[in-house]
Amino acid sequence: MNSVKPHIVIVTSEFPPQPGGIGNHAYHLALYLSKQNLDVQVIADQRSETGKEEAQFDATLPFSVTRIKRQRLRFKMYIKRMMMTRNSFKKATYMIATGKFSLWNVGFLSLFSKVPTLAVVHGTEVNFKPFLLRKSVDLALKRFDKIVAVSQYTKQLMSHLNKNIDVIPNGINVNDWQFTESPTMQLKGNPVLTTVGRVSSRKGQLNVIKQLPELIKTFPDVHYHCIGIPTEADAFIEEAKRLKVDHYITFHGSVATQTLKQMLALTDVFVMLSSEDISGDVEGFGIAILEANALGVPAIGSKGCGIEDAIQPNQSGELVDFDDSKQFKTALERILSDKNTYQNNAKNWAKRHDWAVVINQYLALTA
Repeated sequence: MNSVKPHIVIVTSEFPPQPGGIGNHAYHLALYLSKQNLDVQVIADQRSETGKEEAQFDATLPFSVTRIKRQRLRFKMYIKRMMMTRNSFKKATYMIATGKFSLWNVGFLSLFSKVPTLAVVHGTEVNFKPFLLRKSVDLALKRFDKIVAVSQYTKQLMSHLNKNIDVIPNGINVNDWQFTESPTMQLKGNPVLTTVGRVSSRKGQLNVIKQLPELIKTFPDVHYHCIGIPTEADAFIEEAKRLKVDHYITFHGSVATQTLKQMLALTDVFVMLSSEDISGDVEGFGIAILEANALGVPAIGSKGCGIEDAIQPNQSGELVDFDDSKQFKTALERILSDKNTYQNNAKNWAKRHDWAVVINQYLALTA
């Protein structure tokens, strides 16, 4: 007698091939659940104009992806997503929501179904400044049977809900973050500092730039490399010029994955001094740190956000206040003085966050 596979539906606000941390997480969650002989369906938006890019990507996946076709009027997409999600409730064994609108969507529709639900919360979704927006997310979350926060920091942002919240850290596929070839390029600087991520207030590149005047006194050959979509790069360059450190910084923009791996392999210390921006956007974890760790690159990250869960202090890297130049310099000196130990610890820390390990915690919750 054949048993029916459990049917897991993941409703997400982002999904590859378009960039985004929530989408990256949803993709790996779907992939590794499907490897456990579960029937997985993803509901996501089409972000490209024609949908061809998504269709080509979806065709390679071992699970099904249902895309909401892009329309000029966004509210039509919202309605279609809700209708599709409602239909999916009828067949689902478990519903998982990730991303702001998905929380509203699944939370509201759970009123009409007894299918168990799980919310994955990354950070910004529960830190909005407008009261009504924040309250609406709270009301949605209260509808979920289970809630997962990707860090202790994110869990703390939901403490007022008085619900049981499990913390499951973000994961990576360690095998995807290896570089064993001989470098074919060089990166300026000694030491080489690198940040990977959209150039923005939240990611903290400006916070690093502000540390450079003090850092240069001890490390006159230091160079800071910023890799990622240069959203606020022009403004940051102007600040660097004002501080007279613009010659110590290079903005590379987005680069191909193989190039990124090579640049990370040439990096001495990965840096992520994230801080909350004026809209309440926060770093819920810092997956790029683990990706660098897998390549043997230790990290310096900021306290007071989800990065605290992404770095093992005195082992895989160091944690500092994002605006404290003395702490930053001390952390850099400590890592460089025992670089081999930090490199080995960083690799081991990354392995502990491999999705093959992380997925077991989700399986335990959805069993």
